[in-house]
Amino acid sequence: MSETKRSSLKEFSRQAKNRIKNGFWEACKEGYDKSMRSAKEQGVSESKAGQYFKSKVAGKIAGEKEDDFYVKVKEMLLAEGEVSDAIGRLTDKAYYDTLSYEEKQRYTLSLSERYLRALERFRKECEFDVLDG
Repeated sequence: MSETKRSSLKEFSRQAKNRIKNGFWEACKEGYDKSMRSAKEQGVSESKAGQYFKSKVAGKIAGEKEDDFYVKVKEMLLAEGEVSDAIGRLTDKAYYDTLSYEEKQRYTLSLSERYLRALERFRKECEFDVLDG
């Protein structure tokens, strides 16, 4: 095993040990149980709620943070809902003006795909937000 892999394995092991020590898994179990009870009471699909909760825990373990783009989309959706000119509002105008025609097309397509993923994530979070409270 290479030295890099060995140090990575040691780091992952240390992180896992810290999660156990700090009661991370007990808190996850309590949160999961609470979410499942809440889902059942509110008529939300328990399997979908369970998958959502598990993905949130996996994100915490991986150290995922909300990216700036998602935060921008979320703020826009919370303030104004879904708008017809979302892509235009999310476009970095200064950057866009420096692009060629083909690059503008690729940029717009990429931005559209990112927006749709962020919108799906937002809808999922809204659906299951009631379970966290």
